[in-house]
Amino acid sequence: MTVLIDPPNFPGPRGLLWSHLVSDSSLDELHAFAVLLGVPQRAFDRDHYDVPETAHAHAVSLGAHPVSSRELLHRLIASGLRRRKPRGAR
Repeated sequence: MTVLIDPPNFPGPRGLLWSHLVSDSSLDELHAFAVLLGVPQRAFDRDHYDVPETAHAHAVSLGAHPVSSRELLHRLIASGLRRRKPRGAR
């Protein structure tokens, strides 16, 4: 069971760069880690949490494994937890 975080490369609200936080084993593990990290539930998007660059180092210090965005997506898909956006959704 591993929580993964990719680099903060994605532009988002408040002029910050954002990372994705996922679990490669269960959404329960992911939600529990997000609570520990202090990430609000509203940051959850189908299969991941959006995490601001200001929380990246703290996530790693709590045990999230830093990986590339490509590896994060590969492991999320392999876990069976990937939930794609419906067609036509933005």
